[in-house]
Amino acid sequence: MRVLSGPHSQTLAGALLRPRRPLPLRRERWELPDGDFLDLDHLEAPQGAPHLLVLHGLEGSSRSGYVLATLREAQKRGWGAIGFNFRSCSGEPNRQFRSYSSGETADPLAVLTRLRELGIRGPLLGIGFSLGGNVLLKLLAESGDHCPLAAAVAVSTPFDLALCADALDRARGLSAIYRRAFLRTLIRKADRKAHIYPGSLEHGALKGVRTLRAFDDRVTGPAYGFRDAADYYAHCSSRPMLHRIRRPTWLLSAWDDPMVPPEALPKPETLSPTTQLTVTERGGHVGFVGGNLLCPRFWAEEQAVAFLGQAFGSTRSGTGAPWSQNG
Repeated sequence: MRVLSGPHSQTLAGALLRPRRPLPLRRERWELPDGDFLDLDHLEAPQGAPHLLVLHGLEGSSRSGYVLATLREAQKRGWGAIGFNFRSCSGEPNRQFRSYSSGETADPLAVLTRLRELGIRGPLLGIGFSLGGNVLLKLLAESGDHCPLAAAVAVSTPFDLALCADALDRARGLSAIYRRAFLRTLIRKADRKAHIYPGSLEHGALKGVRTLRAFDDRVTGPAYGFRDAADYYAHCSSRPMLHRIRRPTWLLSAWDDPMVPPEALPKPETLSPTTQLTVTERGGHVGFVGGNLLCPRFWAEEQAVAFLGQAFGSTRSGTGAPWSQNG
């Protein structure tokens, strides 16, 4: 959409204009071996149909507009799908002090494994947005030839967590609203957990936290056994692992993403032979809004599902070459 030519207009339009029409989703709570739980929203389909796992971004949920749009695209094709809620993101606090991180792959892997145990026979596919994209790519890289996913798409991924956190922390003006929005809910959740689990945080750890790096230094890193934010970023960034991916994978990013600076993007020569990278001139962060103001088109979700459909077939309409789109 030409009128949405700036990174903020694309980003904010994507967040505000995506329809949130309800879908016939069935919420189910899966108990985990460590005593915690995951809340999953299921789009039902026959066991032999492709099933799509959708991972949301930082402080999002399965009810985020881009997740619902993706589930709607899966529904058009007769696919099953799961809107995955990271721990603490379903609307109810999880039971442990730690919740989720940019490198937490055990929970989505457990869901994929259980789907097979429940009799799902069709291809298992994955789409991740922002933080969820980093998690998805890390899962693909870690599992290599043994990955349960047949194909995947990652949209607006913070491939280098340190560079992306620092870009948000340096942001001023309109760009700073993203950092403040994230920190507001992250700090509120951590403060609530600190009262439930005394001793989980050092006294005063949340006081004066104004940056994402400070939050990860004091909360996320230690909660996952890392020394600090730098250690967490180094171990959980997907960019150094991308050459290990063995499944058909499409990476979609935008040059004008206000949360992922160009220097954080991977170089094409560092990717595995099964991985394609598309960087559009416009798109913002999880924006990718085309069409016009009266009839906007959210083409990232369309083409993400089309990519998977091309790889493994689709029973419904809507294929197209994702790399041909320019928003």
